[in-house]
Amino acid sequence: MNYTAKEIAEITQSKLIGNANLCVKNIAFDSRTIYSTTDTAFIAITTQKNSGEKYISSVIEKGINIIISEHKTDGFDDVTWIITPNSVEFLQKLADHHIRQFPNLKTIGITGSNGKTIVKEWLYQSLWDEFKTVKSPKSFNSQIGLPLSLLQIKPDHEVGIFEVGISKPQEMEKLANFFSPKIGILTHIGSAHIANFETENQLIDEKLKLFKDSEIIIFNGDNQLVYNKINELYSSKKLISFGLKNHNDLKITNDWKDRNTEIKISYFGDQFSFPANQRDEATLSNALAAIAVMKEFGIENTRIVEKLNNLKTVEMRLESVNGLRNNLIINDSYNLDLDSLKIAYQFINEYNKPKKVLVLTDFIEGENSDTLYQEVANLTNEQNFDKILLIGAEISACQNLFTSETNAFNSTSELIESLKLNQIENSLILLKGARKFEIEKIKNILELQKHDTVLEVNLNAILHNINVHKSLLKPETKMMAMVKAFSYGLGGYEIAEFLQYHHIDYLAVAYVDEGVDLRKNGITVPIMVMNPEQNSYSTIIDYNLEPEIYSFRVLELFCEQLKSKGVSGEYPIHIKIETGMNRLGFKEDEMDDLIQKLKSENVKVKSVFSHLSTADDLSEHGFVMQQINTFQRVTDQLISGLGYQPIRHILNSSGIVFYPDYQFDMVRIGIGMVGISYNPEVQRLLQSAVSFKTVISQISDVKKGESVGYSRRFIADEDTRIATIPVGYADGIPRLIGNKVGKVGINKHLVPIVGNICMDMMMLDIRDLNANEGDEVVIFNSNPTLEMFAESCRTIPYEVLTSISRRVKRIYIKN
Repeated sequence: MNYTAKEIAEITQSKLIGNANLCVKNIAFDSRTIYSTTDTAFIAITTQKNSGEKYISSVIEKGINIIISEHKTDGFDDVTWIITPNSVEFLQKLADHHIRQFPNLKTIGITGSNGKTIVKEWLYQSLWDEFKTVKSPKSFNSQIGLPLSLLQIKPDHEVGIFEVGISKPQEMEKLANFFSPKIGILTHIGSAHIANFETENQLIDEKLKLFKDSEIIIFNGDNQLVYNKINELYSSKKLISFGLKNHNDLKITNDWKDRNTEIKISYFGDQFSFPANQRDEATLSNALAAIAVMKEFGIENTRIVEKLNNLKTVEMRLESVNGLRNNLIINDSYNLDLDSLKIAYQFINEYNKPKKVLVLTDFIEGENSDTLYQEVANLTNEQNFDKILLIGAEISACQNLFTSETNAFNSTSELIESLKLNQIENSLILLKGARKFEIEKIKNILELQKHDTVLEVNLNAILHNINVHKSLLKPETKMMAMVKAFSYGLGGYEIAEFLQYHHIDYLAVAYVDEGVDLRKNGITVPIMVMNPEQNSYSTIIDYNLEPEIYSFRVLELFCEQLKSKGVSGEYPIHIKIETGMNRLGFKEDEMDDLIQKLKSENVKVKSVFSHLSTADDLSEHGFVMQQINTFQRVTDQLISGLGYQPIRHILNSSGIVFYPDYQFDMVRIGIGMVGISYNPEVQRLLQSAVSFKTVISQISDVKKGESVGYSRRFIADEDTRIATIPVGYADGIPRLIGNKVGKVGINKHLVPIVGNICMDMMMLDIRDLNANEGDEVVIFNSNPTLEMFAESCRTIPYEVLTSISRRVKRIYIKN
């Protein structure tokens, strides 16, 4: 897009205040991910839960001088304002006008439950060298994401590929009002978002509204309900069904599971074949969707096969891992184009590292040109990297365009041999490269831990799970995240930093050392210390931590420390109330004395709370209500006596889902962040946030009667194959799950653990499985789940997570 402020105001019937001639080429909607302020306007999106208007001052500080908002903020008269009644409708009006300027653009709209992003990316890989093509960035497909995607269309584009997603009824109608694709694609219909619809029937009906004006509809016809509905509703349009079932127009005609043969395809009787390494149903269905579009664009079969062979796996994630010399490595070496570079620059804004280093290679996909590298340099220069390391002849030739300290190398090996990487310390290092440059070699050199056994933590899943729980709460209810015990084993400041970035209200740690570590790593959110030990009070005060006070002895000692350090003002504390768990806390008959003591000391009660001991057990409903009623009664008395209103909270993760009527002012989330709930309805909405995995070190043929492992606890009852994996009780695997008690996953199959668990290894019986050395082994994630693994260990998920050794490398994933 390229409009003046005046043109935008006229298009959207908005009020303009300020410089009418300012140019707008980009619109940002998240104050945290602004990677460029040049010709950029910020739009303050108002939703049920939040308002972007709260962040206007921060984006103006970053250099944005055009604000699109529903209200003007006082004190900022030197910026240009575009005032609109509804910020989301504003975007949709602007997108509607913009796309109408390109009537000859061949638009492709992709909807469905699963596979939208994969199909979009594969279509882009298949078409970019045939046509000038634009596509949705990331998974931009919502009421906000789709219009922002459409605003990327430029006059020279010939094809536009856009995702369209909905999560509840009536949303598709709004999207279809301003985006009507000429070619509509419906991918697999599954369970994603179905919780917000009454039936699968209603979900399908809503999805199909996108195609009301489409000329061609390409759809997954394996779902009979979908097949029937589309043929009844849109019989006058050109319909192309694809799938693995025989009634489809585009189908596989041979046994696709037989890896010794090529995949044979029939498209309305036209037959050809292609090789495929990955042969699961989802991958093949997505490939068929891409084939159908290529056939519609008139691409010959031989060229289609060539393009299919060149399709790259779509990695939708960035990894962060701790590096040597106190560096943080951000690995985004899966693909490289202008969109993914912008996304990576947004991503690194989430971290507090004061110094930033970029490793960037030649661009491979798309047209390499002086214009491209000038745009790359302009974007990069705005990020203020301390050092830039370029790899490749093309980008090295443009070294003078970069304003930071820049070194250029012809190859990755040349950079490694230069020893420049060894000179980087205390920095965030972004690795951004095309696959052919094998940037992962740099990651392997820089990372702190080399253990093949890793714990992958999906930060997006954690955020998703938090939002699922927030959806059960009132908008004004605060949330405290439990990051004690190394964030339940997931990582300390890494999790806290992510939560702080996403505006968590409070953090809670068990001991002062945990809080100090967070403060030293740039965490500024209020932190409650739940077990403030007597010798830690001075440190608590030095690092602005807030102690839990659960007895008169603790209160007296802490107040004495405040006096000895000469603290002026009212120091924040948190009062624990005993309501029936009989662990820690003030009892009801102590309230009068407590009120008098608190009023006489130099403290301020920031919150008053208690803990439900049986919130996850519905058979204990009566006891839970007894605790809640006690808490209500006791805190009413305390608040009345104090004369002011502290935050009140009693609900943990289980309390949130079973007793949301008693959320008071704040709730506490712990295991719910990981993706575990004892409420089945909520559980199916959550995502697994943790994956513990390793690889097969060696596979051995074991004869009948031979033994395996210490104490010969496994004797082969027939000839078999044994896989050894590099994980043992020193990594947090309990010995009791050996000898066929527990199972792990290989290639989506569960296999038994045999013999005794060793300190650093364990053995698996893979007699019926096609597996190779180096294959991935899932200790827990989806199969087996964390809950299944915990059950095998005869314990609970909390203990499993907190037992995982620090020597296991934590990798943080963001999709």
